[in-house]
Amino acid sequence: MARIAGVDLPAKKRAEIGLTYIYGIGRTRSKSILFRANVNPDKKVMELTEDEVNRLRLLIEQEGSIEGDLRKEISLNIKRLIEMGSYRGLRHRRSLPARGQRTHTNARTRKGPRRGTVANKKKASAKT
Repeated sequence: MARIAGVDLPAKKRAEIGLTYIYGIGRTRSKSILFRANVNPDKKVMELTEDEVNRLRLLIEQEGSIEGDLRKEISLNIKRLIEMGSYRGLRHRRSLPARGQRTHTNARTRKGPRRGTVANKKKASAKT
């Protein structure tokens, strides 16, 4: 099993898909890394030689921030927006969508489960 940037890549997946398990690497970035490292994207992760894994590791380290550094950078950016009191910062503070989506309906993922209109309201008694 290959270990790159502190992440164990799944052994039975293709290299192109396996690299996407690293935070900050998607399909496009994965393809470009494999192309520049001269590694076949259809090769399984367990079939990669030690030399190929080292080339991938070097390219990923050179290219830019991933994993912990990227997570930290993103959280600091959000914290900066909140401290500034910008509109986007206020939306983050209230756990609402920050990119202009509607919230009258939808946005359940961001807002959480629905709350009842009145808490602990008794059901209307059945008609007699």
